[in-house]
Amino acid sequence: MATLKLDEGLRLALGQALHPKSHTRIELFFCIPNEMGINPNTLSEESFYYNHIKSHLAYNASGIHLPLVRSRYVSKVRGDDQQYRQNLNLYCYQVRLAIDADIAEALNINEADEFYIRALALMSEAQRLLKRLRRYKPRDKKLLSFYHNADNFLSWYVEQGILKLLDKAPKTTDFSLERSQLLQYCQDEKEHRETARYNSSSTLEDPNRLANKMLLLQRLIEHGVVLKRETKNLNTMLKRMVKGLVTAVIMAFVMVLVLNARTNFTQVTVGLVALLGAIYGLREIFKEDVTYFLWRRIIRGRAKWLNIFYNSTTRTRIGKQKVWLEYIRPKRIPKDIAAIFSKRRQQNKQAAKWLYMQLENEILVKEFLPGYDALNQTSSISLAPMVRYLRKGEGKLYEYTGKGIRKHTVERRYQINLVLVTHTSAGEKYAQRYKITVNRSAVVALEPIGEVQQS
Repeated sequence: MATLKLDEGLRLALGQALHPKSHTRIELFFCIPNEMGINPNTLSEESFYYNHIKSHLAYNASGIHLPLVRSRYVSKVRGDDQQYRQNLNLYCYQVRLAIDADIAEALNINEADEFYIRALALMSEAQRLLKRLRRYKPRDKKLLSFYHNADNFLSWYVEQGILKLLDKAPKTTDFSLERSQLLQYCQDEKEHRETARYNSSSTLEDPNRLANKMLLLQRLIEHGVVLKRETKNLNTMLKRMVKGLVTAVIMAFVMVLVLNARTNFTQVTVGLVALLGAIYGLREIFKEDVTYFLWRRIIRGRAKWLNIFYNSTTRTRIGKQKVWLEYIRPKRIPKDIAAIFSKRRQQNKQAAKWLYMQLENEILVKEFLPGYDALNQTSSISLAPMVRYLRKGEGKLYEYTGKGIRKHTVERRYQINLVLVTHTSAGEKYAQRYKITVNRSAVVALEPIGEVQQS
């Protein structure tokens, strides 16, 4: 079953585990209030997909804390450079996922004692993982650059994660010893990178250069792990054919009118010139309108894009994904989905635009790399274009407390309803409604409403 989570800023993360030779389908029905100003004129499907929807496929171990699934391969420096690099990258990628998961869990803890217990456990786990990586430092000079990139990035990434935890830690002075231990570990990792001379002094002095270098290293260690994506527009030739057909039909009609006009005017006159000008002007007007009308009718319900995922090292095709994205009318919503939307409270049933998105995933291979039983398919959906036209809407709320009048500053918020439907390979269907609350700068809340409906 697919999961929907909050990502940074205005992004939603749609995730699903895919197994060998599997075929799954995900549907999303967005109900966007008209007051948000979203429609085909202000946000086209093509612009939304190319600029605000990103999909990627990556190897994923069944246990989040089993990044050592590839450590025995990392320790064997035999084989070619690409084999060592892929095994090292798989190891580092899984370490990063484990660190991210632990940090996210720790940030949800409000009790100081439990928070620092979790933070120290994270530090201990990071020490163990980095120690295992450094134990198998290769002797071959050809492989050292891969190792240095991985060690440099993971050391910095762990340090940043712990510092982020401490920055957002519960405010208290009772855990100064634990806090100093965590800070000392960050300092040790910083000194380790300085001793290894991974980064130049000019890079260390400029936070922007350092952050961008680490982003580059992150992309390098994702080579062979995050599968390379190639996107194809499935309707390019069809659109050209529709445009050519409409042009041919209208031109034939125009030529008939021109020939008739020429037979009625034996000489070139002002009337003939004016009539020909009007005919060609009407041609330009109606050609675009007719083309757009026919194209919207033909494209309705058709897949628009195809993402092909393949291993960047072996060039093997691993999976493919078809994407549907279009504005729809309420009558095209299936009855069972409409029944879920109908359970909303009366004040939430306002005039809205409906945006439909479908992702059809198919895994082509029979087995994955040793130690991996699933691929993690993630789609990042940015709601940034949907809040572009929102009003700032900051106002005042007054309250009489019995002793005086209290004034509260309030912000304008908007609510998007979404139903996520998952179709599994076994033919099962799961539907879940979400309420997405947004303001101009962030997704305030993502709340699942009601129970998951299975059919």
